[in-house]
Amino acid sequence: MMKLLLAPVLIFATILLAGLYGACHNQISYTVSPGYFHEFKFIQFGIQPELQNRLGAAIVGWQASWWMGLVIGLPIYLLCLAIRGTKAFVRVFLLAALVVVAITLLTGLGALFAGHLAIHDDQLPGWMAARDVTDPVAFARAGLMHDFSYLGGLIGLAAGAFIAIRKALRSRRNLPRESGHRLEW
Repeated sequence: MMKLLLAPVLIFATILLAGLYGACHNQISYTVSPGYFHEFKFIQFGIQPELQNRLGAAIVGWQASWWMGLVIGLPIYLLCLAIRGTKAFVRVFLLAALVVVAITLLTGLGALFAGHLAIHDDQLPGWMAARDVTDPVAFARAGLMHDFSYLGGLIGLAAGAFIAIRKALRSRRNLPRESGHRLEW
């Protein structure tokens, strides 16, 4: 029963974590390319002119990523329900959520690093051909980081799910064979 009562708190925690991640992520990409925001993201998200700065980038990051907390938190929560004990359940849930964030961050930073190696004035990605922007190289690098961060979130979700399943199987394997104890789901 306690695990069910914790559902809103844990899902809210992943929403908060995802939103804060997006706000911080955009501080990095704003440093790489302010133009990515001024020429694209601020327009896309309808950010008012007085907020078109780092605060606006954080707002865009929050709006673009909070919902990933649901996408990530709900499956991990459901998988963790099979773990015996409330403390272990919460611990594994939080571990899985942090693994998702770490993999998302590393994937985004890896894409940014790869972009610095591969994207230059004479080597722009095809999707940049139709864009008339101030600094196409920086814009493309920031865009690559953003796109790969979503991919990193999905890879992180797979890793978090693996952790939850593994821990659930281990906790079930340690059950006494013929006990009179009720299973706590």
